[in-house]
Amino acid sequence: MGSAPALRRILLAGATGLVGQALLRALLLDPTVGSVQVLARRPPGFDHPKLTAHVVDFTALPALSAIDEVYLALGTTIKVAGSQAAFRAVDLDANLAVARAALKAGARRLGLVSAMGADSGSRVFYNRVKGELEDAVAALGFEGVVIARPSLLLGDRAALGQPARAGERIGGVFAGVLRPLIPADYRPIKAVDVAHALLAHVPQSRGKIILRSGAMQR
Repeated sequence: MGSAPALRRILLAGATGLVGQALLRALLLDPTVGSVQVLARRPPGFDHPKLTAHVVDFTALPALSAIDEVYLALGTTIKVAGSQAAFRAVDLDANLAVARAALKAGARRLGLVSAMGADSGSRVFYNRVKGELEDAVAALGFEGVVIARPSLLLGDRAALGQPARAGERIGGVFAGVLRPLIPADYRPIKAVDVAHALLAHVPQSRGKIILRSGAMQR
């Protein structure tokens, strides 16, 4: 009889957000996952045998134990961050620092939570930063890079201690009424669907894969 396959070793950044929390829950329940290292600015608030939480400064990350896959779900808004520079420091610089640290720790595959309009050539600052991050992580040399581009995210931000985002709240209301008339890529999407789409594609990914919002909705 052959030996059992090695359990996957995961790194996750952004575990306290909507998609990040869904990723963490699913990873901890997955019998093929042996360990999950989380990088965060505050502890996750619970313990689990598979979980190792690192409270970090993303400008000076610690050395990491060996990993196979990394998931990037760090994100903020300009309103919460306070300025374009502060937003960029989180959505671009922190995510990219984690990706580089993951590669150094042996990661071969990466999953990224981006945004529907991501484009490094965009005139819209938010979309441009998201696009710059996509381009940067794709150029690092991972065997597989899976980029999720969700539309407006649906989920309970209040339960996470986060302020509600007006666009997501309004979008959710209108989507319920007008859903059949809205193109699939523009419909609000549940955060858990984004997480599940990444987890379905990243482990076996090769090259660069873009997951558009409509394709991720179950």
